[in-house]
Parts: sequence; structure tokens; C-alpha cells
Amino acid sequence: MKLFLSLLFTASSAMAFMPRMTSLSSSSSTQLAESFTGAKDISALTKDLKTVFTTEQIDEILPHRYPFALVDKVIEYEAGKRAVGVKCVTKNEEFFNGHFPSRPIMPGVMQVEALAQLAGIVCLQMEGAAPGAVFFFAGVDGVKWKKPVVPGDTLVMEVEIKKWNAKFGLAKATGKAYVDGGLVVEVDEMTFALAK
Repeated sequence: MKLFLSLLFTASSAMAFMPRMTSLSSSSSTQLAESFTGAKDISALTKDLKTVFTTEQIDEILPHRYPFALVDKVIEYEAGKRAVGVKCVTKNEEFFNGHFPSRPIMPGVMQVEALAQLAGIVCLQMEGAAPGAVFFFAGVDGVKWKKPVVPGDTLVMEVEIKKWNAKFGLAKATGKAYVDGGLVVEVDEMTFALAK
């Protein structure tokens, strides 16, 4: 009897979760077809973007690793001055397990950390930064969050090095990040200290 009930429960549960196909009316499918762009045309929007540093090259520069590596690639770079980098935010990010399970939002401190890592890519290649050196985050001022960053967003970040003191190993930078062209976070000043 237990086996029978178990099989019955399993079969009825499976039926309850089976996907149901719904038909679209011809007018709604025509509207969809007319407004459908397609992957090829959408991907063409980024065809002129060149990757300056790949994920593998970033791993050679930064000491950060999963789950704390927050720059996927660098698409613009001016040595010693500035960089533009990308973080593809997926639903598989570790921090979404607790922030927040029912409404996942990338923690603001992780957005600032992503900007700091991008600044680190610039700083760790400047004169006075020996191979194997690490920049520690020493301070942050003037952070403003404008809107939430959620799974599926592409965080496009830019940082600019404002000051570099090679003698003391100190750097100051500003940063901004955007999603779909809209500003999501800006930092007036990040301070880094070089640890040799």
C-alpha cells in the first residue's frame, strides 16, 4: 500500500509540474515577429568593442579569485590613468543566496569592490608596483547608489586614477558604474595602499 501511495503521489506531483503549452493568437504573434530583433543584430551592438584584458589576463594581474573576482574583462584601458571594465551579473553569484533570496540585489559594497578591482588593474601596472604586489583598499568617500543591480545586468564600470604617489605607494581614484546606460553607483574617491 505504501508503495502504491508513493507511486500515486509521484505521478500526480509530476503531472502538476508538467509545462502547459499555450497558443498565441495570430495578432499577438504578428506583433512579436515585427518587434523581434534577434541575437545577431543585438550582439552586433557590441561588435566594435575590443577586449583589452581577458579574464585570464586579469587573473595574472589581480590576486582575487572566485567568488570574489568581480571584473570579467577590460574593454578600454589607458595605462596609469583609467579603465573601463565589465562584470556580467548572473543569478549564480554567491551573494544572491542571502541578499535577498526572494529579491536578489547585488550588494552595494560588492559594486564598490568591483570598481576597486578595476582600479587595481590600473594601479598594479603603474611604475613602482612590483610584480606580486597587492593594493589594499584603504578608504572610500562619497558613494551614491542610484538603482539596484540585479541578476542579468551587465555592470559597465569606469575608473580614473586621480593621484599616484609612488614613494608612499598610495593611489586615489574615482569610479562609476552603469547598467543599460543608466548610472547605478558612483564613488567620489577610493584610496589604495600598495603592500609589497
